[in-house]
Amino acid sequence: MASELLRRARAKLDRLLLRDKAFRFLFEPDRSGELVSFDCETSGFDILADDVISIAAIKIRGNKILTSEAFRALVRPGAPMEPSAIKVHQLRETDVRAARPIREILPDFLRFVGSRPLVGYWVEFDIKMINKYLFGDLNVHLPNRRVDVSEMYYERKYGKAPPGTQIDLRWDAIMRDLDLPVLPQHDAFNDALLAAQMYVMLKDMQLRGARIARDRDRDQASGFAM
Repeated sequence: MASELLRRARAKLDRLLLRDKAFRFLFEPDRSGELVSFDCETSGFDILADDVISIAAIKIRGNKILTSEAFRALVRPGAPMEPSAIKVHQLRETDVRAARPIREILPDFLRFVGSRPLVGYWVEFDIKMINKYLFGDLNVHLPNRRVDVSEMYYERKYGKAPPGTQIDLRWDAIMRDLDLPVLPQHDAFNDALLAAQMYVMLKDMQLRGARIARDRDRDQASGFAM
């Protein structure tokens, strides 16, 4: 709740500080009724030092995932790519050398997203990566409401769990509990698509009042995994 209040307060201030009024639509109320699931792959894991190298976004309308209207882009990073990150997403510097830089791609991404709520898995990391460029170019931050599927999953599985329950919010745990198809992970499009599927399924469970069963044998072992 506190983070949502902070987001709203920052959005009001950023609306006044916006450097390019052509992007005022970011601060207009969303009339589409849609959400956008998105994911970024990065040259490393340091928000300040590393860069986005791949970005994908997919619109969600009701319980439909609009893959035909997806946004996808490879990005030429300004920072060297960390070997540890290359092992994760399998993108090499040669793969992105011919891509456009993020500041050429960012306007297209913003027009695709508009003011729709943003969906993702641990979505704050991706938003912070985008905000790094957005603040430099437009003097603002993404004002969009955020929906984190890990929080939705927590509420459906652990919302009524007794103290001491072992909490597992790992991507694989959510995939397993929702019986989602396995796709190559750490691909921006695949991750955005799977996050969209997680959202649709968890939202349906919320509407029906359905919950995810816990392993009672593990409830006695305290812990937290992510």
